[in-house]
Amino acid sequence: MGASKSVPQKSIYEFTVKDSKGKNVDLSIYKGKVLLVVNVASKCGFTSTNYTQLTQLYNEYKDKDFEVLAFPCNQFLKQEPGTSEQAQEFACTRFSAEYPIFQKVRVNGPNEAPVYTFLKASKGGFLSRSIKWNFTKFLVDKEGKVIRRYGSTTPPLSIKGDIEKALGEN
Repeated sequence: MGASKSVPQKSIYEFTVKDSKGKNVDLSIYKGKVLLVVNVASKCGFTSTNYTQLTQLYNEYKDKDFEVLAFPCNQFLKQEPGTSEQAQEFACTRFSAEYPIFQKVRVNGPNEAPVYTFLKASKGGFLSRSIKWNFTKFLVDKEGKVIRRYGSTTPPLSIKGDIEKALGEN
């Protein structure tokens, strides 16, 4: 394992990413919101549960300064094989996702998306910082700092309490 990368950014709001059509999106537009950042895939065993529950969370908290940011990733057994636009269409059509589905990214390795370098540097995983599989989730507070990381097997609805706490609801 190589040395973990350090990042100069102090907040997720300092990053610009690309939407599913390739247009720049400045993440500062989400300032003041609690974010759940997820690497997604359409052909994974966790797809149905995660997308269904992410949509439920989004619908429940979207009017309370909460946002889901989904990043398709094809690094794990090529389970997101299509284009970024196809990934967005899949999520929106099959799971009624109204939250943003961004351009496909790499979440590990030398060509990983800088926003994922930041997320992993903020909260490492079990034994290493690498993301182990699809649907790893990062909960980000209203200041853009990572509060917690959840593995693929953590169902989104099971973190409602943490989301409510981050929103200041309990």
